Amino acid sequence: METGDSVIIRRVLDGDPDAYAVLVARHRDRLARFAVHMLGNRADAEEALQDAFVRAYRALGRCEDPDRFGAWIFRILANRCRTMRGRRGRHQRTFVQDEVAILSAAEPHPEDRSAWREEIDLALARLEPEQREAFLLKHVEGLEYEEMAKITGAGISALKMRVKRACDRLRALLQEVDRVRAS
Repeated sequence: METGDSVIIRRVLDGDPDAYAVLVARHRDRLARFAVHMLGNRADAEEALQDAFVRAYRALGRCEDPDRFGAWIFRILANRCRTMRGRRGRHQRTFVQDEVAILSAAEPHPEDRSAWREEIDLALARLEPEQREAFLLKHVEGLEYEEMAKITGAGISALKMRVKRACDRLRALLQEVDRVRAS
């Protein structure tokens, strides 16, 4: 029987630091996938992820809703990703160069679409960071706008606009690729 996050957090707070490994194992893959897509390479994603887990561990007593630990640490990771992107420079665009990391972080797909996968990754990398973040949270992670607002600190209407603009931009970029392939 699977133990809920709140039970595990209680164990950690009661003096069992090894129980934190259960939380890490439970949430790591999803968080890693998000970080790789946001930062563009495995090394930066791993650094942000480790930092997020350490920060969450240190602040575990301040987690207001232990049953929603996943959303809480997602917010911490999103902030770490933003900070790391900011360190690179505001105008530098992030292009995914670590194909192995992207493929290992991506959900398995039933069809072999590696060529399109590469084009999609490149198109995602060309989005503005806020649009990419909103798109990934909504369409890759499957979060509701209310949850996205808690994670990003942005308003729901702003997030809806970011997702819409990201979808429009991705559609245009991928249609361009499709036209080039057809010619």
